[in-house]
Amino acid sequence: MDSSEISPSPERAKTQPSIGKKIFDFLSGFHLATALLLILGLLTWLATLEQIDQGLYATLNKYFNWKSVIIVPEIKGKMVPLPLLSGYWVGAILLVNLILGGVIRIRKGWKHAGNLISHFGIIFMLIAGGVAHHFEQRGNMAIGEGEASNAAEDYFEFVVEVSEIKEGKPESIQVIRGNYLTDLNDGKSRTFPLGDVPFQIEIGGYLKNAVPVSEVERAPDRKQPIADGYYLMEKKGEVNAENNMAACYVRIVQKDGSKSPLFILAGASFHPFTYVQDGRTFTLDMRKRLWPMPFTLRLDEFTADFHPGTMKPEKFVSEVTRIENQHEAKVTIQMNEPMRYEGLTFFQASYGPPGAGPGQSMYSVFEVVKNPADQWPKYSLYIVAFGMAVTFLTKLGLYLNSSIHKSRHVP
Repeated sequence: MDSSEISPSPERAKTQPSIGKKIFDFLSGFHLATALLLILGLLTWLATLEQIDQGLYATLNKYFNWKSVIIVPEIKGKMVPLPLLSGYWVGAILLVNLILGGVIRIRKGWKHAGNLISHFGIIFMLIAGGVAHHFEQRGNMAIGEGEASNAAEDYFEFVVEVSEIKEGKPESIQVIRGNYLTDLNDGKSRTFPLGDVPFQIEIGGYLKNAVPVSEVERAPDRKQPIADGYYLMEKKGEVNAENNMAACYVRIVQKDGSKSPLFILAGASFHPFTYVQDGRTFTLDMRKRLWPMPFTLRLDEFTADFHPGTMKPEKFVSEVTRIENQHEAKVTIQMNEPMRYEGLTFFQASYGPPGAGPGQSMYSVFEVVKNPADQWPKYSLYIVAFGMAVTFLTKLGLYLNSSIHKSRHVP
């Protein structure tokens, strides 16, 4: 019988993964998730250091706003040569990583159900942060004892209000929102129609923090426009951004295209600009945006307790009445116990006047927050905790079952 030499079959050529597979493996990988979490921790630490000098609002905008992509830290006035991806986009990539790796790529089956549930909870938490970032509104409402209010004041947004005065009261108030104003600098201007008002207004020279200054007291240093002997002197942004006072230059524009002399609107002004035309009186004012509430809040009583021997508050409590459709409801608002109603949350923020003596009338300041994702982080934590409990019980059940099975086979 002839024997023939049998040669080994050539090894099957290994197929190279496609570009799409490589991208998927990278975005869903555990190494990417670890790196992103480390970067988030570093960003949080650096932002905490920087906000001491730059203020909380400015630092949050720099480190965690969606408009920031690459940031360079600045600690104690010195640039740190460490370019980093901003927190918003780190979170966005982490969300993609969790969806691809923690939901699509993860092993399926009842043994891994707890891990899957926990990943859904973390994804829900990241989505909640994004919703709050884009849709949350914040303002404050200051109310004196025995007084009531139905409007909050935005912390940061300045608007231009145009009102017609009838019988001594402003009516037909028209508001030009801040997002139409903030880009009107460096020689830019924009004309705004005002409905049934017999003129338009042209706005330019917007500054986020400025004060009107007389040219007699101090000569302009940047060839600023002069309006009735005054110009706008720009100030450095406040560390506490809610203290900024915006300002701009304005002209009245008639239907035939003629324009009035230049005048100034400033958040730091005490009185609005008054303009009379055809026997009608109008006021133009720049102020922080008023945010109407769906109900009225009355402060009945404010009390504060202090730590012994100090002026540091231990707690302060506001007894308020919520008035809506001629119905009243008594509510207590205090530290760490806000009032939640109609999608709004009222936090006890501060009080005044500072150093008030016994019997002196007090006022309370509430922070008003409208956040459609207000309770989502709490729910996401419940989901994560439930997933971890399922994982623990599953592991415990498998361990006990394995121990019982081994004990039955012991001779």
